Amino acid sequence: MTEERFILDVIEEASAKRRTERRRFMKMAGGAAAAAGGLSLLAACNNDDDRDVPVATPTPTPAAVSEVDVLNFALQLEYLEANFYSYAAFGQPIASTLRSGTGTPGSVQIVSGTTAGQPRAVSFQDPIVAAYAREIAADEIAHVTFLRTALGGSAAAQPAINISGDATGAFTAAARAAGVVGSGATFDPYADDNSFLLGAYLFEDVGVTAYMGGVQLLSTPAYIEAAAGIHAVEAYHAGLVRTVLYRKGLTTASIFTATQQISDARDSLDGTSNTGLLNQGGDRDQGIIGSSSSIANIVPTDSNGIVYVRSPQQVLNIVYLNATSTNGGGFFPAGVNGSVRSS
Repeated sequence: MTEERFILDVIEEASAKRRTERRRFMKMAGGAAAAAGGLSLLAACNNDDDRDVPVATPTPTPAAVSEVDVLNFALQLEYLEANFYSYAAFGQPIASTLRSGTGTPGSVQIVSGTTAGQPRAVSFQDPIVAAYAREIAADEIAHVTFLRTALGGSAAAQPAINISGDATGAFTAAARAAGVVGSGATFDPYADDNSFLLGAYLFEDVGVTAYMGGVQLLSTPAYIEAAAGIHAVEAYHAGLVRTVLYRKGLTTASIFTATQQISDARDSLDGTSNTGLLNQGGDRDQGIIGSSSSIANIVPTDSNGIVYVRSPQQVLNIVYLNATSTNGGGFFPAGVNGSVRSS
């Protein structure tokens, strides 16, 4: 009984510590928002049992990028993913109440005078893929909501986003650069199940490496816990998309080719250098098969079985579709909002 009581005490103490950290996270977020001149939705919340937790701003990182900057950068990527999945699953962008904030606000760009390639609901043929699309859309919208609530008045606005599948769309530009389609062809991720999955594949692996890199710039335990939690969800999404693509690739070999081409294109764009403790080298991307189509590569990892890491600048290189330093382009025509915006 003594050993059992000891284990229960440890569990209770750990749970209490996690609750305190979560409350501290929300109060810190409220303090940061107030310091920036805005009122956090959370700053007004006050639990009597937590009055001893001071309101503080997040600790600046060694690279002089604040934790609010890191979370706002994550929010920009979530705007992109949430809008893509929301259109694909529900036929509409995220709610207008989730778009405002600091910086230059923008919307999902719509090409006038045509319906071809417009962001729209996918007419899914596979009910499993449709169900996955709805689930991921809900998760990504929840991420936007969570980050905006935590950041309060410090939340950066949604920037202009290009996720159309017409000739001028970022998806087409990415597909042409990767060789998935010819120089005069278009890539419409809303056209069918496989096209949707390839569009999702383009985003999801980048999101995983982005959160892996971003969490290294955080120092507050509750911020780290929140970022790590979202990172885990993005990894689930990426694994799911890669799994479905692998299954479909067994009967449609061009899918295997397309995923490798997209992987190679991301590698050529990110400007990855051989830095960091993990020493992962310059190639930080992989397709969904190994040495042959009979060998699955659902989880892309380095030789230590660890997921790849990208810095915010390397991520921006990919989403801007530009391997050189720039402030916008590709999926973010005018760039992202926030302090971290140059690739």
